[in-house]
Amino acid sequence: MLVFFVVTYAVAALGGLATEVGPGSWYAGLQKASFNPPNWVFPVAWNLLYATIALAGWLIWKRGERKALHWWAAQLVFNLAWSWIFFRGHAAVWALAEMLVLWLLIATTVAKFWRIDTRAGALLLPYLAWVTFAITLNGAIVALN
Repeated sequence: MLVFFVVTYAVAALGGLATEVGPGSWYAGLQKASFNPPNWVFPVAWNLLYATIALAGWLIWKRGERKALHWWAAQLVFNLAWSWIFFRGHAAVWALAEMLVLWLLIATTVAKFWRIDTRAGALLLPYLAWVTFAITLNGAIVALN
């Protein structure tokens, strides 16, 4: 289990290196949707989500279903890429396109995990819901800027 948490939180840390949200940052200067949460919500939500992502991966690994873990790994790579595309690349449109692929990867991972262990699939549903919301936020930034 520890390996799954280390890998997942390493992705979180690498994504965090790309994130610029403070005063004077590119992100701070963007127009955002009226329903955009305050900045402090994002690390809280993501820390909880990363825990469920790690736990879901571990449950599948315990079942010996290594092929399904390829989907888990792929969605983590795309999860990480979004932060770099959006925050460091300042490319909201490309980040939105990338996030749509991320959403498909998560949905596929949920479906594959669900067939193996419903708990693992269910653990990823909040992640899928949050990324759905994030697509809306990213889309609003594209539309407003």
